[in-house]
Order: sequence, then structure tokens, then C-alpha cells
Amino acid sequence: MSAAQVRIRKAQDLLSNGAPSRAARLMGEVLAEEPDNAEAQYALAVAQRHQHQWTMALATLAEIPKRKPGIGRVHQEIGYNHIAMQNFARAGAAFERAITADPSLINSWKCLAKLYHESGNTQRLAAVTDQIALLEALPDELLGVISYLSENRLADAERLCKHFLQSNRTHVEGMRLLAEIATRNRTFDEAEFLLESCVEFHPSHRDARVQYANILMRMQKFSKAYEQAEQLLAEYPDEPSAGEREGVAPRKQEQREGVAPRMQEQDHIRALYAAACAGVGRNATAIESYERLIRRHPDNHFFPVSLAHVHKADGEIEKAVALYREAYRIKPDHGDAFWSLANTKSYDFTDDELARMESLATNPATGENDRIQVCFALGDAYEHKREYERSFEYYSRGNALKQPTTYHDPKHLQVRIESQIEVCTEELFARRQGLGFDAPDPVFVVGLPRAGSTLIEQILSSHSAVDGTMELHNILNLAKRLRGRDQPNEPPRYPRILNEIEDEYFCRFGEQFMEDTRVYREAAPFFVDKMPNNFFHIGLIKLILPNAKIIDARRHPMACCFSGYKQLFGEGQEFSYGLREIGNYYRQYVKLMDHWDNVLPGFVLRVEHEDVVEDLAGQVRHILDFCELPFEQACVDYHQTERSIRTPSAEQVRQPIFRTGLEQWRHYESWLDPLKEALGPDVRARYRID
Repeated sequence: MSAAQVRIRKAQDLLSNGAPSRAARLMGEVLAEEPDNAEAQYALAVAQRHQHQWTMALATLAEIPKRKPGIGRVHQEIGYNHIAMQNFARAGAAFERAITADPSLINSWKCLAKLYHESGNTQRLAAVTDQIALLEALPDELLGVISYLSENRLADAERLCKHFLQSNRTHVEGMRLLAEIATRNRTFDEAEFLLESCVEFHPSHRDARVQYANILMRMQKFSKAYEQAEQLLAEYPDEPSAGEREGVAPRKQEQREGVAPRMQEQDHIRALYAAACAGVGRNATAIESYERLIRRHPDNHFFPVSLAHVHKADGEIEKAVALYREAYRIKPDHGDAFWSLANTKSYDFTDDELARMESLATNPATGENDRIQVCFALGDAYEHKREYERSFEYYSRGNALKQPTTYHDPKHLQVRIESQIEVCTEELFARRQGLGFDAPDPVFVVGLPRAGSTLIEQILSSHSAVDGTMELHNILNLAKRLRGRDQPNEPPRYPRILNEIEDEYFCRFGEQFMEDTRVYREAAPFFVDKMPNNFFHIGLIKLILPNAKIIDARRHPMACCFSGYKQLFGEGQEFSYGLREIGNYYRQYVKLMDHWDNVLPGFVLRVEHEDVVEDLAGQVRHILDFCELPFEQACVDYHQTERSIRTPSAEQVRQPIFRTGLEQWRHYESWLDPLKEALGPDVRARYRID
């Protein structure tokens, strides 16, 4: 323990013994030596409050969130001071921020209960009272877990939670908390298992089922999430208010300083249902639900963006743009609204919007995620203006901010590639031949993002015998199940397990894939799964679905990689936020695709994007011949096909073929040397990159 920590501990003892002035002097000494010591600032503020120096205490506390914004007890202390000064509105806002940062702060909940009781806010009072009852019923260990989670001390939270569950194996809150820890650790399959078990043990526990549906959405298991959300909505319906029944617009909520308006639990369920409907392609129902939520919560900035995404997927770009602009009107620093406008790929920002985004990009008060989104939006905006140096500056800043939040590891990528090459040999496929499910229905389009896969999907989906779906996660999820949790210093369990599992599992896995993807299809005999990352799992696909077709959507490495670098993805693709990282990923992808060509000759059709642009009709015939489909002119006229598309290329594939994107990267070539180097000599030679 450092000397400063010893003195902070002594100050805490002095406060407990009623000597705040002595505690304040001691903390003043610490801060003279360490002016940024947040613990000393907090203790000093408590001492100042005990001496009725409320304005001074607030000034002391104001410094802490600038460096450490998520400490709940700091906001709680701010609330205490505002109550002492009888500024109840600011006190309520502070306590709301406190419980958002640390839900275990029961004193903040109790202060809120008193404030809501005195203000007559019976709706919010009921929710707060329920939370107080829940916290008071929780064992001390789980309160400690919640506190650890609020400080992002995941290892401590997991240790304490698992210790508690050893003696309380089916405790619903313990299981939910361990699932939350697993989610934050990105072990989503573990979180799914915990919550699925939790719902089985406690089928009437609403919050457990909401959490289960949310993790299913996170894993993009939309069909299962939809089933849960539909059941929740049936059991907890959100009846329209009197104003809605009479057609009266709701009064806007009074928004407390820095705190978003709260929703009823039924509205959270409605929002979950809307998202799940969009996930399974029930767009009309999703639109209806989001419109209802917007009517009820006109000051909520999330719902317009969510509704806009559905309209954009349906090709209703003007409606989407209006909603994105409404979202940043509600919350002026809402980065997702600006990035979503840029991500339409055709929106031209006004001078006023550019000035606003420039200000947000440099304002210290802008949240990190909002700043990332704004930087990517500015990169796109200045690219449209052909101010390429300024554009690259913002793309670079956005990627630099985003990269530390990702989990991409080039060494892990290399292990994954080498494991596939080592295990998936000609001998394996010969030995396991004929074991899979023989359905010919799926056409997998694989490759890298921004390589032209959406165009190929749109061409195929324009055929009368083919249904377009989306980027389905079923193969990825199967691979995760087979892999399990990697053990330290051991090679990954998958794909090694392909040599070990019993023969009948291959057919079972293929049949399960067909059953689980049925919800995304209509009546056509064939369908497209355009999950690009499935290129890792072509061996697995061959073993479980031997009659499937696979198309490798390939694009010039410089064009493909730079297009990925300037794209802020909603989820995944974490290799794309660095020029070296994305170049190395492309190189490893080519290496693995070469392997599949060697061990599974003829199983994969390679389609170069540049060839499609140069000779659309010829490439359409080539693709249809490979898929054993008769030629249809609608595939050449793909841009006239109306369907929901949920990728960044959605608007582009609703237009005739164009060449402008082929060489766009050359405007940035002077800054792309790290990318060229990372591609390696073989790829550079293959594509004649100087």
C-alpha cells in the first residue's frame, strides 16, 4: 500500500469518527503531491460535505468524471450535495447517473424513491421500489459482484460469482450475473448456455428471459430471439395509452440533466420484439413497433435510428435519412445518427452538419463511441467532396480510436488458418465422404467484407429459384460449439474435432442447418447465405452439406482492404481497423482459399469483382452455370429486384453496375504503404501491386 493510500485510509477513519476537518487537511496534503488522485478527491469532497461546504464539494467532485467518468459513488456524492442545497432536480439526475454506473448503490435508489414519491412520479417510483426490494434481498456476495462489474473488474466479479454459485447453483440472479460477466468477456456461447439454463429453471422470471433474448440477438440467432420476444410480448403486452387510443400526441418527457428518459419494462420488451422482427425479416411488424415506441417516447434518440435502419434495408432511403436527422436533433452528439447518414453511401452533408461534426470530433465532452462514429462520418463526407487528405485524416483517427476496443489478434488468426490447413486434408475429405446431409439448397457467398458479395447475392436472389436471406451466423455458431473454450498452450479443439466426432453427427449438423435457416427463406428451392467469414469453414461446410455451392467473392486487395478500412462495422470484422491488420488478414484469406482449391478442387467458384463490372452478362451466366440454374434476364437486371438488404452496400446494389469504386483507393495511395507491405510479396505479385 502506497503512502497516499495509507493517508486516504486514515482520512476515511477520521470521517467515520466525526472529524471531517482533519480528514480534509490530510487529503489536501495528498492532493498537493498527487493532484489527480481520484480517491483523495472523493474523500476530500465527502469531508467538505460533512462541513456543509456543498459548493466546494461539488467543485472537487466535478474533476473526477473528467478522468474517470464511470464511478457511481462519485455521482451519488454529487446527489447528496444537491439534496443538501435543495436542488432536487439535479439531485435526481445525479442519482440516476449513479445507479446507471453502479446498480448496487442502494442508497441512491432510496434517495430516488423519496424524490419520486415527493414529486408524484408514481410510474418511476414503482420501478425504483421494485429495484430496492431486489437489492435488499440479494446476498452480500452478489452485491459485491454488481459493484465489481460497475468498475469493470471482470476477473474479481467472476471469481466471487462462481464462488457464490458453488453453493447456490440455480440462484437466478447469480446465474444472470455470471452470464453478464461472460457477455462482457465475449464468451457469448457460455452466456447463452447460462441464460438458457436460467430460463429452464425459472421460466416465469421475466428479466432472465429478456436477458436471454438479448444475448440471442447479440449472437444474431434471430429466429430463437424472435420466439422469446414474441412470447414475452404476449405475456407482458404494452397496451396503448389513452392518448394513443384517442390519437393525441404524447407530451414530451421532461429530461433531467444528462439522463435519458426512462421507459416502462413493457416498452423494453416492445423494443426487443421490434429488433427481433427486423432480424428475421418481418420488417412491416418491426416498423409498426418502432413507430409505436417513437410515439410514446418522442425524446428517445435510439428509436428513430433503429426504425431508419429497417427503412434503409427496404430501400426507403428518404424515410431513413429523415429519421437519422431526427435522431441527432434529439441528441446533438449522437454519433450513430451521423455515421448512419454517411453509411447510406449517397448522402451529402450540409455545411452546417459538417461544422457540427467537426466540433464534436474535437470536443472533450463527446463520448468515445460517438467520436469514433463522427470521425468515420467525416472521412466519408470529405471523400465525397474529394478532399482526400482531410478524408484520410478522419478515417485514420476513427480507426485509431476504434482499434483499442477490438479483440483482433494476428497471431490467433495465423493459428486458425494453419489449423484448417493442417487438419482439413484430402485424406480427411476422402475418409469422411458421403456422411453429410445431401440437400443442394444453400449457396454460400464467402470472402472479405466490401468484396462484392452483396452484388453476387443480389444477382442470385433475382433468380426465380433463389431466395436471398442475409449474413447467417449458423455455420459460425456451429464452429464455435465445436471449438468450445480454447485452453491455454493447447491447439484449438476445432477443427481437430472433425477427425474425432462420430460419423452420424455430420448429417445431423447439416440437417440442423437446413432446419434453423428455414425461417429466413420463402418458397424458392435454393437460398443464399452471404456470411463472408464462412471462408474459414469451407471444410466444415463440405462435410455437413456436400452438395452446397460456394462462391468466393474476390476483389483487388487494395480496393477491398481500403474499402474495409473506411467502414465502421456494426459488429465483428475487428481486423479492419488498421492498415497492417487488414492487409495481413487478406493475405491469410488468400492462403486459406488456395488450400481449399487444392484439397477440394471445383467445390468453390471464384468470382472477381472487377470481372463482374467489366462483363456483367458473361459473369452472370458463369455464376448461374456453376449453381446449375438456367439463365434469367432478371439476374442481369438485378438492380430492379425489390428485397430487404441489410449491408453497407444495400443502396449500391439497387443501382446499375458502375466502375467508379474500382480505383477509388488510388486517391489515398500515398498513405497506404503499410497496407501494401502487409499484403506480402505473393499477393502483391499476383495482383501486380507496386
